[in-house]
Amino acid sequence: MRRVYAALFAAYGQQHWWPADSPFEVMVGAVLTQNTAWINVERALARLTESIALDPAEILALDPAVLAEVLRPVGYFNVKTRRLSVFCAYYLAAGGFAGLDARDTATLRRDLLAVQGIGPETADDMLLYAFERPIFVVDAYTRRLFARLGLIAGDEGYEQIRRALETALGPDVSLFKEYHALIVRHAKQACRTRPVCPDCLLRENCPTAPVPSMTSSLVVSG
Repeated sequence: MRRVYAALFAAYGQQHWWPADSPFEVMVGAVLTQNTAWINVERALARLTESIALDPAEILALDPAVLAEVLRPVGYFNVKTRRLSVFCAYYLAAGGFAGLDARDTATLRRDLLAVQGIGPETADDMLLYAFERPIFVVDAYTRRLFARLGLIAGDEGYEQIRRALETALGPDVSLFKEYHALIVRHAKQACRTRPVCPDCLLRENCPTAPVPSMTSSLVVSG
C-alpha cells in the first residue's frame, strides 16, 4: 500500500486537496459533491457565496427555492437543498464546529451518519478533511484501483475496505488526505472505468493490465 502511494506521489506530487477556506466549507462541499463532479460543486459554491456568507444560519435563512436555484449546477439540486438544510440545522444544534470537534472520532462518525442524507463516504470526507481525524475515505475510485491491483477483491463492504486500509497504513491524517487525492487523480487520468493502461504508472504490477511486464521496479504489497 505504501509503495503504491510512493509511486503515485512521485508521479503527481502534492494535490492540495480538499480546496476550502474553512472546515464548514469542506462539509458543505462534501454534501454537494455526492454524485457529481467537483467542478460543479465549485460553480455552486461560487454562486452561493455571491449571495451570502458561507454560514449555516444564512443558508437556512434563504428561501428553499432560491437555494435550489443557486445549487442547480450540482444536479439533484432539490434533493441537495434539503440535505444541506438538514445538515446546517444539525450543525447549529450541535454547537457548530467546536461542539462537533469536541466529540471523539467514533461518536462523531456515528452522529454524522445519523443525519439524513449523510452516508459513509460523505461522513468520512468531513471527518478527514474538516475534523482532521484519521479516517480513510473509500470511494468508487479507491475500490476500482485496489481491486485491479489485486489488493482487495472489490466486492467487500465499505467498512471492511476502510478498516483494512487504516490497519495497513496506520493512523496518519496527512497520508490519508494525500493518498485519497492521489487515487482520485490517477483514476481520472488512467485507471478509468475503461482503463488507459498504457498511461498507467502502476501497469507493470497490475494483474488486470492487458500486457504485464516480466520485470518490475515496483512491488505492490499490502
